[in-house]
Amino acid sequence: MALHYYCRHCGVKIGTIDALELESEQLGFHRLTEEERLDMIQYLPTGEICVKSICEDCQEALDRNPDLHQYEKFIQ
Repeated sequence: MALHYYCRHCGVKIGTIDALELESEQLGFHRLTEEERLDMIQYLPTGEICVKSICEDCQEALDRNPDLHQYEKFIQ
């Protein structure tokens, strides 16, 4: 199983974790609410998982410009 992490704001691929067996507790998914899981995690038919996160560049932009938090995507 592979987990692919993408930035929720700009869409850049942050990274991939290749592992045969991982538990949701190891990944921190158990700390998410059901709504957050539905929003952030997408299970593909291939068995791979796509996770929406935030890249360093977008986090820096949000830190400098807090008003950007109101937008789902602020970099197209």
